[in-house]
Formats: sequence, C-alpha cells, structure tokens
Amino acid sequence: MNLSGFNGVTNLLNCNRRLWSILRRNVKSDSSSLTLRHQQNGIRRIILNNPKKRNALSLPMLESLRENILIDLDTEDLRVIIISGQGPVFSSGHDLKELTSTKGPDYHSKVFQTCSEVMTLIQDIPVPVIAMVNGVATAAGCQLVASCDIAIATDKSTFATPGVNVGLFCSTPGVALGRAVPRKVAMEMLFTGRPISAQDALLHGLVSKVVREEQLEEETLAVATRVCESSRPVVALGKAVFHRQMSQSRDAAYASACSAMLENLKLPDGQEGIRAFLEKRRPVWSNSPEIIHT
Repeated sequence: MNLSGFNGVTNLLNCNRRLWSILRRNVKSDSSSLTLRHQQNGIRRIILNNPKKRNALSLPMLESLRENILIDLDTEDLRVIIISGQGPVFSSGHDLKELTSTKGPDYHSKVFQTCSEVMTLIQDIPVPVIAMVNGVATAAGCQLVASCDIAIATDKSTFATPGVNVGLFCSTPGVALGRAVPRKVAMEMLFTGRPISAQDALLHGLVSKVVREEQLEEETLAVATRVCESSRPVVALGKAVFHRQMSQSRDAAYASACSAMLENLKLPDGQEGIRAFLEKRRPVWSNSPEIIHT
C-alpha cells in the first residue's frame, strides 16, 4: 500500500496544529483587533476577537470580518477559511447598543446591510468557509453559522435566535436559518427564542459535525486540510453551482448542474483527475482556471 499521500496529509495536519497553537497564544496577547487573521498551508483562520462583548457583530466587527475575508481572496494559496470566536461565546449577534433610537435609521440600515453583505459574501466566494463553534451562537451569530458552508461545533455549544424576547424579531437571521434547517424547526426557534443543543443542531442540519471540546480544532483542521488536497478551481465551480441550484426548481437545478459538469470537464484539473484515476496515480493539480478549448 502506498502511504506517501497519507503521510503527506498527516505531516501537513501536524504542522497546522503547531501553527494554530502559536496563534492561540498570540490571540491572548492581542486585544486591539476585532478580528485576527492568519494563513498557512492554504488555510486562513479568522478569529472574532472581542470576547468582553461576547464577539458581538457590531458594525466595526462586521467590517473587519468582511475585510479579512476579501483580502487576497483570489490568490491560489487560499483554499479554505475557518471562522471561530475567542472566548466562551462564538458570537452573541448584533450589538444592541448600536440599535437604539439614538443611532438613527441610517446607521441601523448600514448595520443590517453590512451584515447581509457579509453573510452572502461567505456563500459567494470561491473557497469553502467553515464555522468552528465552541460555545454560544445567537441571533446574527447563529446566522453566521448557518451561512457557512460547513459548521463543526463542540457538544457544549448552543444555538438560538432570541430576538423576539427583546422585541426585535430575528428576521435577517431567519433568512440563513430557514435555508439551513427545516421550516418548522426554524419557526420554533424564531418564535420562542429558545436555544437548541449542538446535538439538535446536528439533527436538523444547522451544523455538520459535533465533537468534544478537546477535539474541535483537530477535527476542523482535518476537514480544512482535506479541502486543501483538492483542485481550487474545481472546488470553486462546485461551490458556486451548489448554491445556485439550491434556489432553483428541480429541472432548472439539473440544467445548471449539467452545464457545470460540462464546464468542469473543460478545466485542466478535470481532465488531470480523470487521467490520474485511470492511470492509478495521485493527481497533480495545476489549479489553473483556464478553460481547455477543444
């Protein structure tokens, strides 16, 4: 059995673990940035870094998150993004102090518009985004989890849309939530504001996997590292068509998917992968987005 590929992935995963350990130490000493960004081996980690305010998605936090997602987005080195939160709360949602009448409707509009832009950006960018959740995710924080392509949570994490309890219905979080879980589950969460457990979130499809706290980083890095093994333009094409077809009728979705398969075959890595399979070898990705003209 050829273990060279397995050993390569194992070495990369071990390297990433060491780097994240160093990053965690740096996070504790850097309290000036609302979000922290670090990238290594194709994996970009963005950390919500305002634990004293429960990583509230204030306007400055949202703008910082957006900036850290967009920077060098088209570089070949970037393959996957992990979003996590510093402290015991992933994110408590909007900063309610920004939503008082003293701020005015123009400011409120900017908050909700920016939040919507960030949530749609996560699904529109060409690389997968993983939520690494350890703790509480409420309101727009729950919306952030629901907007990510993959979500891995600890068994102590909880999820809620409690806006109704403070007189502000979670209408915008409901957009992402209603596309991630069954309608009646979303409506119960929205109408009651009651939190659901990580296991219930897994059952209903809000998260992809639930692990023990000590396994969270290892499992998240394992998924991210596996994504990095694949061709970037192939993953980008697949992500785009998946999100597009989810909003279409069945027949339109199949038409979109068929067109995507044909485009995939025109990518150099589409042909390289097929050749490698037939020749019983590991593919060597070019990561070129250029279409092969036939």
